[in-house]
Amino acid sequence: MSAAPLKSLDQKLARIHADPAGCRDFILADAKDADMAFGIAAPGPRSGESGFKSLADYRDQIREIVRQGLVDIMLLSASNVEKLAIEERCFAKSTVTPAARANDTSDIWVVRGGKYPRLPSRSFRTATLDHIMHARLDVPAGTPATGADLGLYSITFTNNLDQDHQALQDYRDFRIEAERRGFRHFLEVFNPNVDPGMDAATVPGFLNDHVVRTLAGVASRGCPLFLKIPYNGPAALEELVAYDPHLIVGILGGSAGTTHDAFMLIHEARHHGARVALFGRKINLSEHPLTFIGYLRAIVDGSIAPVEAVRAYHGDLARLGIKPLRSLPADLELTDQTMSYR
Repeated sequence: MSAAPLKSLDQKLARIHADPAGCRDFILADAKDADMAFGIAAPGPRSGESGFKSLADYRDQIREIVRQGLVDIMLLSASNVEKLAIEERCFAKSTVTPAARANDTSDIWVVRGGKYPRLPSRSFRTATLDHIMHARLDVPAGTPATGADLGLYSITFTNNLDQDHQALQDYRDFRIEAERRGFRHFLEVFNPNVDPGMDAATVPGFLNDHVVRTLAGVASRGCPLFLKIPYNGPAALEELVAYDPHLIVGILGGSAGTTHDAFMLIHEARHHGARVALFGRKINLSEHPLTFIGYLRAIVDGSIAPVEAVRAYHGDLARLGIKPLRSLPADLELTDQTMSYR
C-alpha cells in the first residue's frame, strides 16, 4: 500500500516559518463552506436557468477541485467533511488538506429575507469538533481524525464591550477544547458588520490591533496556523505582516465581482505580504472554476500578471465553448467590492 502524500499546506507552513523573508510559497484555499451561510443558494445559480444548483452539484465541483490539486486547503461544512473526507476518502490520496468551518457567527446567516447580517455579530457553533474530526461524538482524545483536524474559527469585533467580551470568551473556550482534542485552526477576523462608532479610516487599525491583542495572551500551541482577514489596503496589510514574520496573514475573497477584481486582489495581497488567500464565491461563481483556479495559482507564482490572466482566461473559455458572464472589456474593469460575506 502506497503512503499517503504529504499535504502541501504542512510543507508550505514549515518552509515559511523556516525562512519568513525569503520563502515564496503561497497557500491557496477554496472556501466551499457557503452552505453554512447562504443555505440553498450556496452552490450558485444554474447556468441559463432559474433556481440554484443542488448539493450534489456542489459536491461534484469540490471533488473536481480536489482532484486538480492546485489548492492547498478545501474548506467545507462539517456535513460535507463527513461525506467527502470520511465516507468517500476524497483526501486520502490528495495533497489537499480538508478543513471545516468550526463556528458560524450570526453575521454570516445570509438567508433569504433575513436581517441577521445587519445586526451585531453573535457567537455560535453548530459543528462539534468530534463531528468534524470523526462524524460521531465521544471519541477518545488522541484518536486520529478521519475527517478534518483543521477548522476555521471566525470573530467579528463590533466595538461593543459586551458583544466583543462574549466573542473573546467563546474563542478562548474553543481554543482550549481544540488544543485538548488535537484540532488545529485558522482565525478569520471580519471588519465590524455594524457601525462601530469610528471613522472608516480607523477600521483597519482597529482590526489589526484586535488581532495582535487577542493573540498576545495565547501560547504557541493554541495559536491559529494563519489569519484570514479582509484586504483593507496595502498599508494595513504591511503593518500587520511587519509586526511578526511568524504571524502568517491571509486575505478573504468576498463578493464575486469581475475576473480582474479577483486576479488583482490576490496579486496585490501577495505583493504586500499576504501568504494565504481563501476565495469562495470568486471561484464558485466563475464560469469554469478549474481554469479560474489555474490562473489564481499562476498569478501568485509570479508567472502571469492580472490583466494578462483575464485575457488568457477568456481565451480558454472560448476554447472550452463556455460563454463568459461578461464581455472581455467589462471583465477587465476593477470594481469596488466589499471583502466580506455581506
